[in-house]
Amino acid sequence: MARDRGSIVKMSRREGYALHPKAHKALVKRPTPPGQQSANARPSKPSQYALQLREKQKVKRLYGLLEKQFANMMKEATRRQGQTGENLLQMLESRADNTIYRAGFAPSRRAARQLVTHGHFLLNDRRVDIPSIQMKPGDTLNFRPHSLNSDYFKRLDDTSPAPSTIPGWIKVNRKKGEVVVESVPTRDDAEQDINEQLIVEYYSR
Repeated sequence: MARDRGSIVKMSRREGYALHPKAHKALVKRPTPPGQQSANARPSKPSQYALQLREKQKVKRLYGLLEKQFANMMKEATRRQGQTGENLLQMLESRADNTIYRAGFAPSRRAARQLVTHGHFLLNDRRVDIPSIQMKPGDTLNFRPHSLNSDYFKRLDDTSPAPSTIPGWIKVNRKKGEVVVESVPTRDDAEQDINEQLIVEYYSR
């Protein structure tokens, strides 16, 4: 399965946004884009196109998608009823790997994606290894029985502390390693500092 193996810290510096929990400290120390000249470069006002491109890149990398995957998701968001930008974020939040991350079963979306691809979860009692699968109300994700006995699950509270707030669209049973989708995620369930309208404008050119 194709995926972006680039340095998440470098990507975070390029976007000026922490795309991974471990990138927060790196951005504090080195907030400028990667490259020898970036620290001394004269700041300039970005064009509207540059703003649109950077927002698209930020969100694409935040959720761990490749360009073609993201473009296809944008096409589907456009076809659906409602606002395109909100549709896009709803679809991104509904991915299986993001659901596992939001439930607190992984410290990052990258780690959640790895858990899925390695077959550690059951979707409605059937093995799933596709991180991009869209979750629907009524769906249940469970750690597989053999995974419940793994060192990862036994150390879950150390490796992936439970988030302070669980989104209202999922219900989590941490002891059982289970997450139930109760409703469709809303715009408020995604990061508030995403400007989805810039992404819509980018693809509308």
